[in-house]
Amino acid sequence: MDNLMERCEDYARICRETTSIPVELFDTYQVKKGLRDKNGEGVRAGLTNISRVDAFEMVDGQKTPCDGKLYYRGISIEDLVGGFTGENRFGFEESAYLLLFGRLPDKGELQQFNDTLAAFRTLPRNFTRDIIMKAPTRDIMITLSKSILMLYSYDRRADDISIENVMRQCLMLVSVFPMIAVYGYHAFNHYVRNKSMYIHRPSHDLSTAENILRMLRPDMKYTALEAKILDLALVLHMEHGGGNNSTFTTHVVSSSGTDTYSAIAAALGSLKGPKHGGANVRVVQMMKDLKAHVHDWKDEDEVAAYLQKLLDRDAFDHKGLIYGMGHAVYTKSDPRCTIFKQYVGKLSDEKGRRRDYELYQMVERLAPQVIGKNRRIYKGVSANVDFYSGLIYSMLDIPEELFTPMFAIARIVGWSAHRLEELINVDKIIRPAYISISEPLDYRPMDQRD
Repeated sequence: MDNLMERCEDYARICRETTSIPVELFDTYQVKKGLRDKNGEGVRAGLTNISRVDAFEMVDGQKTPCDGKLYYRGISIEDLVGGFTGENRFGFEESAYLLLFGRLPDKGELQQFNDTLAAFRTLPRNFTRDIIMKAPTRDIMITLSKSILMLYSYDRRADDISIENVMRQCLMLVSVFPMIAVYGYHAFNHYVRNKSMYIHRPSHDLSTAENILRMLRPDMKYTALEAKILDLALVLHMEHGGGNNSTFTTHVVSSSGTDTYSAIAAALGSLKGPKHGGANVRVVQMMKDLKAHVHDWKDEDEVAAYLQKLLDRDAFDHKGLIYGMGHAVYTKSDPRCTIFKQYVGKLSDEKGRRRDYELYQMVERLAPQVIGKNRRIYKGVSANVDFYSGLIYSMLDIPEELFTPMFAIARIVGWSAHRLEELINVDKIIRPAYISISEPLDYRPMDQRD
């Protein structure tokens, strides 16, 4: 095995030598790395009516950074959240209806939709035992992916991509994602960590957020504030335009005509990446490292010095990043983060973690200053939704293994809406062009090669 690893290391060296592309060629051929320019503006790859993300506004004919705006089907996220929080009710199901069907439901429509999700909130017979519990993984995103692919085997109409059938599949997946994620965590906790095993069935009478807490906790208990804030977190993570990596993956894979299970598994693979869905875990781990190395959490100079070490690759994971800061699109602010902050303080008081919250606030304020002193910033740098979501999940006693799956539990709604949008509007496979920079070479017979 050691010899095989050494051989693979040699192969990797050869691959790097023959595959590396000089970075200046991206400018020469006017190719945007990551399909984004230095200002963060993305290549236009399609049209969508599901959501809109704004980070700039026109001022005196000039494109100017502004506070971020997010709209679900034309309704601002602030108004949407203000509506259901102001009326003291849960918003996940209502927001899902809005994204999937293009308008807000009335009271009767919402009740019918809740009943529909509740009816789908069940897994095939012995699925939990045979698929989720066997071969548990440390990464629950893998558990989600393999389970979604295995659901294909239980669906007699798995390959039917009619809108009616895809709608059925999507609503089912929205309903069972929480079950698969939580049960997958319990399997990991039992078989890998040797902890006690308990499996609680979801209740048809509870919201998605309430059921997550019910299934996750041994005593099935939670406070009203905990459930409301988890519900808010799910709404804020539900959708973010067609260009984010996992949603664009959904469009690309759906355009090939493949089945729903394969398309969603591909989206899960994208979200699993630390540059996309795993950032909130890195924020929490970074803040733990900060607490371990900063003596006085209230000393701004000491905290700023630690942030400088992060940028200098002298602290935490030595990647030179302050996690939770900056966004591919937003400039001055992330509206999801702004909304989160209105509730994080309340939860920190209930949980006795006000000191943690104040430290996060300090880092949020100091980090852009430290980054600005060290690096050229083409657009604004501000805290993104990942900065506070990890803190919220930790205060809700949600284990780190479930942080990214929580993102998936929310984003399955957006993926479903975009899959349906792709199938309804575009009957053409997505096939962008790459510029080849290779030069023609003559074939040499084996006995003439060095």
